[in-house]
Amino acid sequence: MEHINKIELRGNVGSVRINEHNGKKVANFSVVTELLYKSREGAPALETTWHNIVAWSGKDICNLDLITKGTPVHLTGRVRTNRYTTSEGIEKTFDEILANRLQIVSEEEM
Repeated sequence: MEHINKIELRGNVGSVRINEHNGKKVANFSVVTELLYKSREGAPALETTWHNIVAWSGKDICNLDLITKGTPVHLTGRVRTNRYTTSEGIEKTFDEILANRLQIVSEEEM
């Protein structure tokens, strides 16, 4: 049986940090997605989720210098869970998405 770890997101960029590692650009940024649904009472409700993204420059990744706050993007990738221990001895866990395809989309495509 083949295991699958794939995610696809379309949303707007929040904060962005672009660095260079071993001569290759890497962008760490957040993307917000929103889901509009009806609550049990029938009223409109909005669920907002922020996702942490890591994108390395390369094939199928747009020019990372064009990724700025508010940019609408469409990406695919895989989810990775990271764990670390703070200096106080507390174990922390966080998820991030490693993008393997990233493109800027127009507002009409959103």
